[in-house]
Amino acid sequence: MIDTFLLYFKKSIYWLNPETLKRFDWENPVYLYLIPAVPVLLFLRWLVTLRLRQKLDFAFFSHHIKSSWITLLRFVPSIIFGFFICMVLLALARPQLSNQTIEQSAEGIDIVLAIDISESMTIGDFKPNRLEAAKKVALNFVNGRKHDRIGLVVFSGEAFSLAPLTTDYELTKALIKEINYKMITKSGTAIGNALAVSLNRLKETNSKSKVIILISDGANIEGTIDPKTAAKLNHALNVKIYTIGVGKDGEVPYKNEKGNITMVKNTLDESTLREIAYISQGQYFRASDIHVLKNVFNKINQLEKTEIKEKKFKDTKDYYHPYLYFAVVFFLFWLLLKSTFISNPLED
Repeated sequence: MIDTFLLYFKKSIYWLNPETLKRFDWENPVYLYLIPAVPVLLFLRWLVTLRLRQKLDFAFFSHHIKSSWITLLRFVPSIIFGFFICMVLLALARPQLSNQTIEQSAEGIDIVLAIDISESMTIGDFKPNRLEAAKKVALNFVNGRKHDRIGLVVFSGEAFSLAPLTTDYELTKALIKEINYKMITKSGTAIGNALAVSLNRLKETNSKSKVIILISDGANIEGTIDPKTAAKLNHALNVKIYTIGVGKDGEVPYKNEKGNITMVKNTLDESTLREIAYISQGQYFRASDIHVLKNVFNKINQLEKTEIKEKKFKDTKDYYHPYLYFAVVFFLFWLLLKSTFISNPLED
């Protein structure tokens, strides 16, 4: 019997726990602001009663008067009535708990990274060289994508697909790390072929947004396809091309296989890269060092955002019932005390 009572008591106290009250959402929070006014109103009521009530005078010697804590019991009914009002206000504020479920759906972008791996990409105006800098930034770019499919194309004198479009980012990053200028023996820079191979990867996909990011440091001096023609084909199939020209102007340091460093003149054909981007409604960027290259990829990341759609389902449940029960209990207890000696009008 006692165990049952203690269990019921613990469950009841739970609803008055401050932590429980903090968890609630309140439909009518204005009633909560009235709760601090309850003790103030009861105190004012006591002052008014004290002033207006009828008094009966008796003559006593001061040493005959004995104070007792029992006289404080006369305040209990008012306190219980105050609790009753507070519980009613809590119920009127309508405490609620909501269980919210969010479903996300995303339509990813198909992106092909076309990276120039010609021997000139080993020039050291980027640290340690252009190719390694491009690989590092490309790895960070892959890390920043979440729902997109990414493919890889490498090119120099000719072009080939290194990785299909995939969301397996670990595989993509592993392949990027393995890229080196010796993968293709034919020298040169076949930009048109690189765009054609990239388009071949994208043309069969159903994605609404298709993008090629082409990184190169040279002019188109090899290949069987004109870069501008390849750009027009991409535009016809709604493929947008972002071109990035890497390298500083003027003479730049070049280390040969024997480790000797010589100064060579940079031959970046910006006009072709700019026109490719313009034809396909993309953008051209010039990166003169790795910091600028990082900023370029960050900007592309902002331009090509994956659209994420959210559906929210909210299940809300009211919890005013426990406070109504408390209010009824306090009200009945107040009525009971009103019929006992505690409410005796004779007070010291």
